[in-house]
Amino acid sequence: MMTHAAYDCDVLVIGGGIVGLSTAYAITRTAPGTRVTVLEKEWGPARHQTGRNSGVIHSGIYYPPGSLKARYAVRGAAELVDFCAEHGIAHAVTGKLIVATSRGELPRLHALVQRGRAHGLPVREFGPAQIAEYEPEVRGVAAIRVGTTGVCDFTAVAVRFAAEVSASGGQIRYGAEVVAVDRRPWGVAVRTSDGQVVRARVLVNCAGLHSDRVARLAGDDPGARIVPFRGEYYELARPELVRGLVYPVPDPAFPFLGVHLTRGVDGTVHVGPNAVPALAREGYGPTVVHPRELAATLAWPGSWRIARRHWRYGAGEVHRSLSKSAFTRAVQRLLPEVTEADLRPSPAGVRAQAVLRDGTLVDDFLIRDAPHTVHVLNAPSPAATASLPIGREVARRALQRARATGWTPPAVESGHCV
Repeated sequence: MMTHAAYDCDVLVIGGGIVGLSTAYAITRTAPGTRVTVLEKEWGPARHQTGRNSGVIHSGIYYPPGSLKARYAVRGAAELVDFCAEHGIAHAVTGKLIVATSRGELPRLHALVQRGRAHGLPVREFGPAQIAEYEPEVRGVAAIRVGTTGVCDFTAVAVRFAAEVSASGGQIRYGAEVVAVDRRPWGVAVRTSDGQVVRARVLVNCAGLHSDRVARLAGDDPGARIVPFRGEYYELARPELVRGLVYPVPDPAFPFLGVHLTRGVDGTVHVGPNAVPALAREGYGPTVVHPRELAATLAWPGSWRIARRHWRYGAGEVHRSLSKSAFTRAVQRLLPEVTEADLRPSPAGVRAQAVLRDGTLVDDFLIRDAPHTVHVLNAPSPAATASLPIGREVARRALQRARATGWTPPAVESGHCV
């Protein structure tokens, strides 16, 4: 058995997005004195999914009762608002409208009402006149208003987590891409691209777009592959057309919520996203292609099964990606006054969507344990909303595995546990 001094840290977290940093933050809060190191390949935090989304604090209304997404989003939304208020991070609880634009969508809208109430959410049903009262330019046959939805600056939240970790004695290393993982009976050794080796009792994989690759480096079969989907946004040139957050009724067959309207904390209104296959895991533009990553996606049987099963839906998304007029028509279902000229291109994001071999889109957070390791294999939206409870759960699992190595947790003073 290795001595305590032989370990560079007790828990090593791969990934400096909001989930990885929340996990490190939770460890420093739950077990003060635990030596935590975070490795992030970029030169700053939140450079991918965390910093490239619409900034919505989700209520949890979409997710099945009992699922991790439902439990963590409902709890996490309230906790995140409190965290932002405590640390002076820009946020607003605005509520949002989910709008049915045709009578055929009413059964799905009613199902959301029932689900929201099952979660204990404040849900109100609206007719056309009430829709116009909240959003004068929005049109629909019916809607629901969910009062706990809001917006915040998720990058600022991640930066704050990082600051809290550093203040508690944790280490965050940027520009440290992991290229090899060696799991031994005593723990894990990780080598970074600059040749440095970090030895830890426990490894936590929060690598997001690369989480399945890191799992395979550790010798584990994740049972799924990350298939990247690019989310394409526009910015509304006339932000006065939208007061808050407006969503369509989603298709329950997909984890995507459809083209929606989001007024952010800075007053800008983003419209989108499309969800189209990306040709690279960090393929934020349509011309960004990484042949090796694309080949790996095409070699995964689940990718072809998705395409065969959902080709009509996918064709519509690609059509709106290629045709601004088609995208505009999709927006006009909610906002008739919008024109092509009102839509200005805005930076895209990429969703790290885990897909099973049979083509199933993993619809819940996916966290798996292995010897000396915890893998977070699927944590797209609403993971940012749920970052505090997800971080606590992953931290709990990591500390449990650290104890199995013979490690004794540092003394925890009363009041420090969360």
